Amino acid sequence: MAGQFEAIPGGGAAVALDEVEIAILRSLAVQLLELVGPGDQPVEGQDPLAELFAEGPSEPPADPVLARLFPDAYGGPEAKPDDEEARAFSSEFRRYTENDLRARKRDDALAVIRSLDALTVAGNGGAVLKLGPEESHRWLGALNDLRLAIGTRLEVADEEDGDELYRLPDSDPRKPMVMAYLWLGGLQESLVETLTP
Repeated sequence: MAGQFEAIPGGGAAVALDEVEIAILRSLAVQLLELVGPGDQPVEGQDPLAELFAEGPSEPPADPVLARLFPDAYGGPEAKPDDEEARAFSSEFRRYTENDLRARKRDDALAVIRSLDALTVAGNGGAVLKLGPEESHRWLGALNDLRLAIGTRLEVADEEDGDELYRLPDSDPRKPMVMAYLWLGGLQESLVETLTP
């Protein structure tokens, strides 16, 4: 089970993690949480229905990682810069969806942190993380977001870029981030397999 999620009865998943892996996963989830932002707290006495329909931002984020986590809904990367109609549609879509998407990404990252914090590390320095079906989906979302964030920082745009990462010399300062990116990919892939009937 080391390093790979395995299916457990009831539709969940389990993985054996050592103390270093737990610390790395927790640190990355905290960083993701900080990147996504705390979100707006509801104002005391405010109508909860009004909060539900609160408008979000209409412009894409300037940070490339946030732009990857919250992409434009229309046009895509191949859109022409002067396509005003696509920009207008994307702006409108973003205004009504980004707050909810940010909240989901925060909830996913928090689920990772909370489940790691609840682990009891054994005398051998490891623990087995067991996730129920809902928690497994939250972990899958967080692992995906972490890989997107790290991949964006590493400027991974396609599979060929990912292949080049394997050939980086150990002296390359990006090597630790590359190792985390590849490790998270393995975790994500094995978790997907446990959730696929």
